[in-house]
Amino acid sequence: MKILNLGSLNFDKVYDVPHFVAVGETILSDGYAEFLGGKGLNQTLALARAGAEVYHAGAIGPDGAPFLECLTQSGANAGWIQKIDAVSGHAIIQNAAGQNCIIVCGGANQCISRAYIKQVLGNFGSGDILLLQNEISNVSFAMEEARRRGMQIAFNASPITRELMEYPLELVDYFIINEVEGRALAGVASEEYDRILEGLAEQFPNAAIVLTVGEKGVLYYNHGKRLSHGIYAVKAVDTTAAGDTFTGYFVACMAAGRPEEECLDLALPSLLRLLPGRPYKGSADGGHSEICEHGLCHCCQQTGRVYLNSNMGRGHSF
Repeated sequence: MKILNLGSLNFDKVYDVPHFVAVGETILSDGYAEFLGGKGLNQTLALARAGAEVYHAGAIGPDGAPFLECLTQSGANAGWIQKIDAVSGHAIIQNAAGQNCIIVCGGANQCISRAYIKQVLGNFGSGDILLLQNEISNVSFAMEEARRRGMQIAFNASPITRELMEYPLELVDYFIINEVEGRALAGVASEEYDRILEGLAEQFPNAAIVLTVGEKGVLYYNHGKRLSHGIYAVKAVDTTAAGDTFTGYFVACMAAGRPEEECLDLALPSLLRLLPGRPYKGSADGGHSEICEHGLCHCCQQTGRVYLNSNMGRGHSF
């Protein structure tokens, strides 16, 4: 079974801040680093490291060569990524006390055409999985074309937009979402996790619901079967890509035919790979502490984030 991730590729510009900036406020950052990111890239890296046969499709600008090298080194197939004359996607991320807030500029990610999607999906068929997020253009068409070809659809419905609510969501086989996204999709105001899960099950009776609920872990519901799994009690350093890492490992386990209980049990420990968080944390010189034979530091390999540069210490580039 092949997995196609039609997903975003972003340069992440990460700022360590004492607190999230408020309206009208200017603050100084404690540190700055750049990574290769995007929900699409993060999830593909997790899929590859979980041992899945994963193909990444998407768009990059003239400066996007580092994405191709990163994906190839990870073991993912990057042969269908298109280079276009547009700025690559990028994100501005504030990181404060282990939490983050993110602004995304779509760039090339928003230039993915229907013709390109149809061309790529022509290489996949019944039983294969299409993984989608909401950071690219023509998601709705991708869902319709994938279903026409008999593919299963896993959808990480993030970010929530007005257009997303018009997608043919009835075609989705797996929703992998957090509680904020769950409330929006379920159309409920309640913050109670059980009510969110019930609302999602009512809205999408034919889909499996995977609802991540922060420090409470994850809830799962599919055709009357309900599961829950607690998270590991650890100190968060940086939650960026945590949900993406979980998504990648969960989809890889499902593609391998493992039972749902086992998928949750295997996907949640993958978050421990995020504990080192920002690569320049935890070393005496403020830089990376352990460089591996591939030129990536130990913490980068575990987090699934590719470090480009930092004013906090030495870096490496691609």
